[in-house]
Amino acid sequence: MKIEFLYYEDCPSHDEALERLQGVMDEFKLDTPIEIVKVETDEQAVADHFIGSPTIRINGEDIAPPANEAEVYYSLTCRAYRLENGRISPLPSEEMIRQTFRRFIAIH
Repeated sequence: MKIEFLYYEDCPSHDEALERLQGVMDEFKLDTPIEIVKVETDEQAVADHFIGSPTIRINGEDIAPPANEAEVYYSLTCRAYRLENGRISPLPSEEMIRQTFRRFIAIH
């Protein structure tokens, strides 16, 4: 399993998001290393398909993929997540992360 954590330093939520990711990995007893990528330029954002900080991908799949790929912009920006209750947050919920892990664990 490949786990990527991409972030932009100027967005304050990345430390807590990484802690959430690690906590959920502990729940699943996963010791897979996390590839942590600091995105520093707009060019890197485009190359890495970075839609905002923080971004978590499991086996290349974003834990909260955008609804309309045609409207996605890659840039140095903070990210907003729509939570299960409909609220907007700068952090993904632990449940979002869990659901993505469950899909990949069920496949394998």
